[in-house]
Amino acid sequence: MAVSEVQLRDALDSLKGTGVRITPQRHAILEYLVDAMSHPTADEIYKALEGKFPNMSVATVYNNLRVFREIGLVKELTYGDASSRFDFVTTDHYHAICEDCGKIVDFHYPGLDEVEHLASHVTGFKVNNHRMEVYGTCKECEAKAGAH
Repeated sequence: MAVSEVQLRDALDSLKGTGVRITPQRHAILEYLVDAMSHPTADEIYKALEGKFPNMSVATVYNNLRVFREIGLVKELTYGDASSRFDFVTTDHYHAICEDCGKIVDFHYPGLDEVEHLASHVTGFKVNNHRMEVYGTCKECEAKAGAH
């Protein structure tokens, strides 16, 4: 069984465990998120699935993403005034973001939990989580810029 299949099954089990009914649309949205490495927007998810579910609305996608976020299956990534992007929650990871095209790429870096401990110690806060992003230009945009 592929890793994505295991993640999807575990996510569906989590939904069932919270009493959320598994509709075909929910299943398809979740499966799309598990497989997508692109951190899609709700609109991108809608466009990818509208052929399979012609009666599904963008509102249905947003409502399901909200449910997934509340359960903790999905993280909503908001960057400035751009559309929110959605990331299926796997292991803790960070994001590199292209300032030209908006592409988001995951990367893993161990040891940043120490930042939470230090922040807690210095501020007295009970730290719940953190997020880190690095910004730059992706290879494709860099190549386009070099071509001009």
